[in-house]
Amino acid sequence: MEIGLIGSGNMARALARGWHRPVLCTDVFADRAEALAQEVGGEALASNAELAERAELVVLCHKPAQLEEVAAEVAPRARAVASILGGTPLSALQAAYPGIPVIRLIPSTPVEVRHGVVCVAPAPDVDPDLVRRVHELFGELGLLMELPEALIDVAMALMSCAPAFWALIVEAQVDAGVRRGLTPEAAADMVLTTMGGTAELLRARGMDTLRVRREVTSPGGSTARGLAALERAGVRSAFADAMTAVVEGR
Repeated sequence: MEIGLIGSGNMARALARGWHRPVLCTDVFADRAEALAQEVGGEALASNAELAERAELVVLCHKPAQLEEVAAEVAPRARAVASILGGTPLSALQAAYPGIPVIRLIPSTPVEVRHGVVCVAPAPDVDPDLVRRVHELFGELGLLMELPEALIDVAMALMSCAPAFWALIVEAQVDAGVRRGLTPEAAADMVLTTMGGTAELLRARGMDTLRVRREVTSPGGSTARGLAALERAGVRSAFADAMTAVVEGR
């Protein structure tokens, strides 16, 4: 499938690096598209119209506010459109691309290393064969989940925004270790390895988070004191507030 990326920013680069195959790309900054094409192969094109004529699947990676502007160039020529535009529902995509199959996706940046999550919400009338091909394409990048569109924003808070949340948590843990004498490199290695190992352990335990916590926590011990401190600091409410901020915009 010939892929065309409209927009060559962070998320477009993550997708292209994860696929590691030639892509067609454009960007309002021509040098950014050229850099992406040189990195992964393919071609930076001069116009969105040319990209739409050549690509089997146009992937919208531009700013959401540019929807109408880009659609004016692309809609007369596109065969199928996949959108990763945040806050842009299927109804808006269908209005901008009338009569063209549209699929809404929300990826996370770890797709770059093929450990991402991609949530998919196709329009109801999209050909099942196209949906299957899009599933195969984006499924190369990690975990793919098809969801009702009503849950896409919730998913965004859990997986698309979450790399930034987890990066903040890692930063906080590393800083805490450095303040107690560890080098930044040693602290980072320990935190990152423990994060990855805990994820695998939770999978092995069938996501029994209570069991995993109990296996580490002795009554009155150091882990118990640490967990109590996190609870006092409001770690649960902080994540609940983050979900509200993402989903409700406040």
